[in-house]
Amino acid sequence: MPEENKERQNALDNKQPEVKREDQREKIEVSSSSAKQQISTNKESLSIKFWLILLCLVFTCSMLSGIYLIIKPAGNTAKLVEDKSEEKNSIKFFKNSNSKEGAVVVNIRGEISESIDNSAFSSKQNASSIARRIRELADKKEVKALLLDINSPGGTVAAVQDIYNALNYFRSQKKPVVALMRDVAASGGFYIAMAADKIVAQPGTMTGSIGVIMQTTNAQELLKKIGVDFNAVKSGQNKDIGAIYKELTPEQKLLLQEMIDETYQQFFEAVKNGRPNVDVNTLRVYADGRIFTGAKAQTLGLIDDLGGEEKAKEYLSELTGINDIKILNQKSKFMEDFFLPFSNLAESSMALKQIAKPRTPALAYMLNL
Repeated sequence: MPEENKERQNALDNKQPEVKREDQREKIEVSSSSAKQQISTNKESLSIKFWLILLCLVFTCSMLSGIYLIIKPAGNTAKLVEDKSEEKNSIKFFKNSNSKEGAVVVNIRGEISESIDNSAFSSKQNASSIARRIRELADKKEVKALLLDINSPGGTVAAVQDIYNALNYFRSQKKPVVALMRDVAASGGFYIAMAADKIVAQPGTMTGSIGVIMQTTNAQELLKKIGVDFNAVKSGQNKDIGAIYKELTPEQKLLLQEMIDETYQQFFEAVKNGRPNVDVNTLRVYADGRIFTGAKAQTLGLIDDLGGEEKAKEYLSELTGINDIKILNQKSKFMEDFFLPFSNLAESSMALKQIAKPRTPALAYMLNL
């Protein structure tokens, strides 16, 4: 019996090292797996840090480049750079120049208004921004003249008058203005051209449309059909004049007509002052909102000549006495070109919003086709 017990004890002693070896193997495998996971985690962390640092560097470089491009022209007003025209065929006209003085170009494109959307993604030009820039240019000694490049069907009354008054201030500094009409320079676009010393247009330019319009929407019957009812608590009977849920009364139509007539007279006076050689009776006949071509406008004396950039440049040289006058500009177009694709998306979004929310009635010098 003692011998059997010894044999069993020896057997157990022989098995224990095997168990211990298995435990050691498991521990080694676990530690190896943990090490691999730690290495993998460290690699992922380093990769994330690398890309974050790279993105920060790219963002910083882009921001500094943008600030440099924006601030550089303002920091050295004596060195102005060439304005890149929106028309491809204007490259020769806007040629490179290192001249320290000359004329500047101010583009009027699309609807003239005080845009509600002031974000960087908006392609609309704020009238107040344009007017402010014109006044700033008028005070710069190196700026000798201004070329007003117009392609616009008009806009709201106050916005148009803001630019018109700024142009008159520019001329009051003994600096001439030449207006160049493109495809369309009608209504408000025609109004601001009246502040120019000379006006040039193409024979087929659509211009004129001297008049004022105010549009309102009456959706009363539609709202009844879909079961929508509006209630307004107001201080006076005309406080909701032009509301979409009610029809204008004869008295309200008369009130609006008086306002239309007043702003129309302001337009008429601007044309009469800008074109003093045009007979007043002839002007009254054609100032009924009708549109006409550039060729017809020249016949009536409402513009000075037919042509394009070269003709406008001739007038700039003639009025300033500077031969081969250079076209200068203070603002880089880099940021505008960069944000242009985003502005189209923003405008599409705004158009969809306008369907759900009707536009507030406004007085407008606007061509409506």
